[in-house]
Amino acid sequence: MSLHKIWNYIIVALVLVSCKPNQTAIVTSKKEAQKKKIYTPYTPKNNTGVAATTANSTPTTTPKKVKTITVVREPEGIAETKPKKTPLILDQNDEDIVVTSDDTPYLTEQLINNAMDYLGSPYRGGGTSRNGFDCSGLMFTTFKTFDIILPRSSHEMARIGRVLDRNEYRRGDLIFFRTNGRRTINHVGMITEVSSDEIKFVHSSTQLGVVVSSTKEPYYQRTFAQVNRVIE
Repeated sequence: MSLHKIWNYIIVALVLVSCKPNQTAIVTSKKEAQKKKIYTPYTPKNNTGVAATTANSTPTTTPKKVKTITVVREPEGIAETKPKKTPLILDQNDEDIVVTSDDTPYLTEQLINNAMDYLGSPYRGGGTSRNGFDCSGLMFTTFKTFDIILPRSSHEMARIGRVLDRNEYRRGDLIFFRTNGRRTINHVGMITEVSSDEIKFVHSSTQLGVVVSSTKEPYYQRTFAQVNRVIE
């Protein structure tokens, strides 16, 4: 082999080493996670702090392993189901998003990614597809993508998970509002960003469809109700 070819091999090797990706956690879509055999469905909990089950106190299972959530108070002491820690995925593609915080769970990032993918979809009462969503339909469809079945109304969703204090809010939590002038919760979104004086959230607005809004907007500041965590 000529000296010229040897130098070419050395240069190529150095380039490959220098281009090695940083050890940043990459979150893939559910499809990619399943392909790599690291996807683990998650069972959210109701306000009692235990895994949510069906009305007869028997966990719901179907051939597709879909978890059905109803608001039922179970006796204390039932074992909780927690997601397994997933390894890093380093082969990034166009559908991947980069984890921005070590405090944000892997599944939560995937949920946010999917909800944000519907930006621009129109509002449609009772809608659960890209052709149109209502507020709870957007959350229902987003969670269902990952085999988590939430109640269909924002009022019932507000009874799932754990109601949080202000200093606990984080990306992926569900944020609720009372926009009808009554005490009943009737609107829901998913938090995408939290700062000391502002919360941004993705939701389906009756006027604008799926958008990102802020609690700094007077309308949402005035009608804010609570924040729940479904994914611990």
